[in-house]
Amino acid sequence: MTHTAIPDARAVHEAEARIRPYLSETPLLQVPDLDAVMGAPLHLKLESLQRTGSFKARGALNWVLTAEPEELHQGLVTVSAGNHALALAWAAAMREVPLTVVMPAGSSPLKVRGTEALGAKVIVQGTIQEAVAHCHRLRDESGLTLVHPYDDPRVMAGQGTVGLELLRQGPDIGRVLCPIGGGGLISGLGLALKAARPGIELIGVEPAGAPTMRHAWDCQDAAAALDRVDTWAASLAPAAVGENTYAASRKVVDDILTVSEASIRQATRHLLSSGHLLVEPGAAVGLAALIEHRFPAATGDTVLVLTGANLDLDQVDRCLTD
Repeated sequence: MTHTAIPDARAVHEAEARIRPYLSETPLLQVPDLDAVMGAPLHLKLESLQRTGSFKARGALNWVLTAEPEELHQGLVTVSAGNHALALAWAAAMREVPLTVVMPAGSSPLKVRGTEALGAKVIVQGTIQEAVAHCHRLRDESGLTLVHPYDDPRVMAGQGTVGLELLRQGPDIGRVLCPIGGGGLISGLGLALKAARPGIELIGVEPAGAPTMRHAWDCQDAAAALDRVDTWAASLAPAAVGENTYAASRKVVDDILTVSEASIRQATRHLLSSGHLLVEPGAAVGLAALIEHRFPAATGDTVLVLTGANLDLDQVDRCLTD
C-alpha cells in the first residue's frame, strides 16, 4: 500500500527559513516589450535567475540541509535530465557529500558539463525509463541514498518557497501559470498559495509530447506512466509523476493544459527577443499556453513562472531559425 506525504504550509515556511541564508529571492517583474507583443500585462517570476539556473536549487538545498547523517554517509544518487542534477550537485558540494547522477541520453551537454563541474559523477544511460532503472540499481547495490527529483516532501517544500515569494511580491495575483514536469514545483507553490489565498487560479502547463500529469489525472492513477515522451522541453519530460506530487496537485491545481512544440518554440522566441530573457524551452510553456489557448480575463494579475535558464546555445539557434 502506498502512503502519500504532502508537506503543509508550515513545512514550506520552515524550508524558506532554512534555505534563505544561501538563496536569494528571485524577481517578479513586467517587461513592457513583451506585454506589447502579447497585448496584455504579464508578471514574470524569474526562477531562471536562481542559483544553478533554476528553481531546483530550493528543493535540493532543503533536502540536503534536513538530511540525517546516515542518509549522507554512503553518498547520494539521483536521476535527472539536468536542472535537478545541477541543483543537487551544488547542494551536495556544500556538505562535501559525494553524488552520482544518472542522466538520460540526449540530455543537455551544458547541464552534463555543469553537473560534473560541481563535483558530481554523471552516468548517461538510455531513455528516461532506463535512466530511472539504473539509478534504482545503484541505490540498491551501492547503498546510496536516493534523492528523488520531485516526489519527496522535503523537495516539494523547498520548491514551495517560490509560492511564498509570490505572495509577498504580488498582492494582486489572480492567476499563475506554472510548468509541470514531475509536479514538485506546482505542488509546493500551490500548497503555499492556496493556504493563503484560495482564490488564486493555478494552471499547470505541459508539452503535448509529455503530458505526464495530465495523463495521470485522466487515468485517476498516480502510477499511470507514459510509454513515450517526445518534446524539445526536456526538463518537462519524465515518464511518470509521483504519488506525492499527484496527490498534492489534485488538491491545489485548478487545471492542466498541454501545448504544442510550435507554441513552445514561439514562446521561447518571444522571451528571448521581446522579453530579453534567456530561458529554456520548459520555462516557456506558460507563455505558450497564453499563445495557444483562449483565457477569460483573470481577476487580478497573471503570473508566468519561468523555471530555468539552462539553455544550450544550439537551442537558442534552433529557436531563432526554425
